[in-house]
Formats: sequence, C-alpha cells, structure tokens
Amino acid sequence: MSEVQQTDIIIVGAGPVGMFAAFYAGLRELDVTVIESLASVGGQVANLYPQKQILDIAGFVGTNGRELIANLEMQMNQFQPEVKLNTTVLDVIANADGFEVQTNHGTWQAKAVLVATGKGAFEPRRLPAEIENDTPHIHYFLNDVADFTDRRVLVAGGGDSAVDMATLLATVASEVHLTHRRENFRAMERAVTELAASDVVLQTPYTIENIELQHDETLKVTLALVRSDEKQDIIVDDIMVNYGFLSENKIVAGWDIQPTVERQKFVVDQTMETSVPGVFAIGDVAGYPGKAELIATGFGEAPTAINSIMGRIYPDRATVLHSSGLVIENGKIKH
Repeated sequence: MSEVQQTDIIIVGAGPVGMFAAFYAGLRELDVTVIESLASVGGQVANLYPQKQILDIAGFVGTNGRELIANLEMQMNQFQPEVKLNTTVLDVIANADGFEVQTNHGTWQAKAVLVATGKGAFEPRRLPAEIENDTPHIHYFLNDVADFTDRRVLVAGGGDSAVDMATLLATVASEVHLTHRRENFRAMERAVTELAASDVVLQTPYTIENIELQHDETLKVTLALVRSDEKQDIIVDDIMVNYGFLSENKIVAGWDIQPTVERQKFVVDQTMETSVPGVFAIGDVAGYPGKAELIATGFGEAPTAINSIMGRIYPDRATVLHSSGLVIENGKIKH
C-alpha cells in the first residue's frame, strides 16, 4: 500500500479560481496540494476559450484566456504547490484529523478540502444529428483564430461566447455571418455594441435547417426564419456552433461525505463552507442567493475560503493578512 501523503489543504480543480486559491493559500503559508483531472491547468478557460477576451478581471484590459492562465500559473508557482494532473478524486472520507482524500494516483490526508471544480465535465451542445450528419468543417471549439484566415464562417448562437467569437473571427475571416433564433442577443451590452460596429452579417431570427456539403468542400446552409416559411441559403467554408455547454458536476456522487447540493452546486455559507465542516467550495460549483457566475466572483471567494480554512485549522494564525505588508522572495514570504 502506498504511503498516505500529508497536506494542509486539498484544492480540487485547477481552473482559474482553483489556481488563485492555491496562490492565496501560499500567501497564508499553507501546505497546498492541487488535484486536477485534466492533463493541464486552466479548466474551461484554457481548453475551450484560449483566445476569447476575458473582460471581468479587474486591472486587465483585453487579456485572453491563454494569457490569463499563463499569468495565474506563474503567480501560483511562486509558492510551488504540489499540482497533480490527470488525477481524479475518488473519495473523501472524514476522520479525526480532517479528511482522507483518495485518488487514482495516491491518497492524501488533509486538514481541509476546497472544491473549485467549476461546472464539472463539459460537452458542447451540438447541432441535431440529422443536420450535422458527420459533415466536415463544423466546429465547436475555437483553438486558433488564424485557422479561419480568409475563410467564410457562419457562427451559430446568441450568448456572450458566440458574439465574441463572431467579432473575433471578423478580424481574419473574409466573411462572417452570425445566426440566432431570436432578434436580440444574450451577450453583455458592450459586446453587442462591438458586434454592431463590426462587419459581421446578422441573420436573425433564423435557425439552421439543413447543411449540404458541396463538391468544392464548401457548405450550403439553409436558414429557416423563425415562425415563418421563409428560407435562405448561404455558402460558407466553416460553421462555428456555440450553443453553450452541457455541464455536469458529479464529483460528490461517489464520496463518503455528502455536502448539501442544490442545482448541481454546493450550498455554502458566508465563509464558503459547505454543510460538511471543513469542506469549502468556491467558483461556479458554489451556490448561494444572488451569485454571479463570473471568474471575478470566484477570485473574490478564494481569499474568503482560505482565510476561513486558516482560522479553522490554525486558530492562532486566523488574522487576515494584507499583501501590502508582505514581500515574496524565492517562494518564501518575508513579513
């Protein structure tokens, strides 16, 4: 049997919020272990939106997902936390010393557990199978905008990501269409204003009725006007579908501990603690009335949770520290 490893805090999830929590825990000089099921840090931001502009981070203008994750990783690594990638939490068992956290790559004994898994596993909402029909050049992720240079692209969707994607593609593509089943978009007002000022051709309120692959590898897309028999065909080289994602967080299904969950979120109090003492949650996996699901919100929740954990496991060090009074040298804090 492998040796049980000791740590102050296990952070489950290495998305932006989990990474910042690991950094802040380092500021409090906690021994931190980060568990991430994916092969890299960054979560959905790194894997789904690497080139999407992130607008809700205070002090950053025009940063994108890839840049944000790179900066967070650099910040986190100042304290060199143990980060275990490709590692899945299989069980969390409460005991006299805190929690035994069992994974597919070893077991840890932790004084506290902080869950920052976001919305869990994610799959894109796809076009109906009979419409997609294994047609090439239909995309659900935008990994590199340069791939669409001088191409004609149809973006389908009406939320923030679809609007941002269409505006971004318009900077390199020869032609961009944006279709949505409603007249109005659900995106932030500023994003809609930028869309209106761009060269993107709006096709609303239309839905995609059919896609036909032409002999020259272009796509003939039939758009149907909502609540009407009117149809129109457009020819494009690519279709970028952005109908959102089917998120599913089953992280606690097999755990021995069972924090209260409502609508796939951990119910937390004002300290970010769940119904299980010593287990905390932040970011999109945490729920409370009036919650705004933004990265910025999760960043604010992280210090609250870490300071609460500090007060729980090291009561003599419970006082909240201010970064203006700290200096970091070689991964160590000088008070």
